[in-house]
Amino acid sequence: MDVLEVNSVVAGYGEMEILHDVSIRVERGEIVSIIGPNGAGKSTLMKMIFGLLRARRGHVLFAGQEITGLPPEQIVRRGLCYVPQEDNVFASLTVQENLEMGAFIRDDDYRSRVEEVYDLFPDLKGRRGTRVGKLSGGMRQMVALGRALMLDPQMLLLDEPSAGLAPLFVELIFERIRAINQQGVTFLIVEQNARKALENSDRAYVLVEGQNRLEGRGQAMLADEQIGKLFLGR
Repeated sequence: MDVLEVNSVVAGYGEMEILHDVSIRVERGEIVSIIGPNGAGKSTLMKMIFGLLRARRGHVLFAGQEITGLPPEQIVRRGLCYVPQEDNVFASLTVQENLEMGAFIRDDDYRSRVEEVYDLFPDLKGRRGTRVGKLSGGMRQMVALGRALMLDPQMLLLDEPSAGLAPLFVELIFERIRAINQQGVTFLIVEQNARKALENSDRAYVLVEGQNRLEGRGQAMLADEQIGKLFLGR
């Protein structure tokens, strides 16, 4: 069953059209990646899905319901959360305060959820009182993921989760993504590290110049000679 459907979407900024009839689907429980060259419209697609950019044409459905044009605060309440590439944490707040901020729309006792998030990211447990601005990039990305998980989302949209991270943290972030996925959270990931994205994805899409270019299983795309030449440095 598809939890997310993007159907023939057209979107852009001002008079500039970035996305041209883009369609993708994500089944419940999948990890799906979007790869492609810089400027292909990958981040634009994520912003449009999450309501930060209005679609000019086309439709977005989440869990079978139309969310096209809804503001982010309504989309979040439906169980879809977005972790942008930049400005995804409150640097002046502590790790604990960031997680608590992630629960801003919850009206129940979220303290047990905080501990569940720490169990997923044990490296953060001993840094509860540390200001996030003092943490490494990899640690900040963990905080960003943890903050999004405070709402128990059905699905996470991740924009470049490994950008600027040391190789050790890249491995760790994708390890955590797989662990979270095994707990039932669906993922749509935009990722410049095409090899790492395909290694960890059930399926993937290649976006080029704002259009669907290729779609396939992650492992099959890893072995594809054309994709290897264009995106994997082979």
